[in-house]
Amino acid sequence: MIAPISNSHQCRQKIGWWKQLLVTLFCCLPFGIVGIVFAAQVNSKYVSGDYDGALQASREAGKWTKIGFWLGIAGVVVGILWGVFFGGWAYFMARHHYYY
Repeated sequence: MIAPISNSHQCRQKIGWWKQLLVTLFCCLPFGIVGIVFAAQVNSKYVSGDYDGALQASREAGKWTKIGFWLGIAGVVVGILWGVFFGGWAYFMARHHYYY
């Protein structure tokens, strides 16, 4: 009888280092670093035979990378809205010369 092969170690997990690096550099430093730490664990766990651990580390790396990316995008949107609101307010106040 042939033992069934677990799906977790049929193929090596993709690490995607470039995603974590881009998120760390351009979006959200703390969450990008957490993604890099989990991505670094994937290969070592896979080589040691901990296939389920490698899969879990890969999922965690992807999760933290996505969180950092979306928080970075939200920060940019908030910054643009902040600039438009206060820039428009300052323009309006300077144009109408409301000085008390």
